[in-house]
Amino acid sequence: MTQISSVKDILEQIAPEDTKMGDIKKLAKELKKNHDLSLELWKTGNVNARRLAIMIMDKNQIDEAFLAKIDQDLRSHTQQDQNRLMEWLMANQLMKNKKTIAIMESWINADSPLQRRTFWYHQARLRWTGQTPPENTAELMDEIEENIAKEPEQVQWAMNFAAGWIGVYDKKFRDRCVKIGEKMGLYKDEIVPKNCTPNYLPDFIKIEAGKRNL
Repeated sequence: MTQISSVKDILEQIAPEDTKMGDIKKLAKELKKNHDLSLELWKTGNVNARRLAIMIMDKNQIDEAFLAKIDQDLRSHTQQDQNRLMEWLMANQLMKNKKTIAIMESWINADSPLQRRTFWYHQARLRWTGQTPPENTAELMDEIEENIAKEPEQVQWAMNFAAGWIGVYDKKFRDRCVKIGEKMGLYKDEIVPKNCTPNYLPDFIKIEAGKRNL
């Protein structure tokens, strides 16, 4: 079976929108790491094919130029799919290699909003896992206070999310994070499903810190 026909066969399995993530993960385990195949799947532009492509990429072949191309390609998707695919890439590849972690950490002032969002989402993730907060919190707080109002919504959300987890795990910054939420008013009127935590910082911090007795 040729590479092209194999991609075609894979698409027949996973292209439908109702394909379950479990099926994509199972197929990824069967295919194992295959960077060339991942590139062919990525080229199709199909969201599920790109999810699978991300899982079978070789992290050692991911560099700044590669990520710049990924970022450009993602612009063909809806904002929601852009965010989800980039989060998937971060979780499955970028966080597993010191080189790509360093690239992510350089994105605080990237030209791409999606890359800036990824920087802040990564910083939030470092904290919500419950580990000792990284040492850059004071610098992040200054950055949030100075720039959150200027950022597009997708970046604002991630900055707000990072501030939320800073406020949960680092008590010395908690009041400051709450004040950012009160000043900005982001998500204050948001209605969330039952048992979900609101994004409004004063409520988010109170609820999540309470869950952890912090």
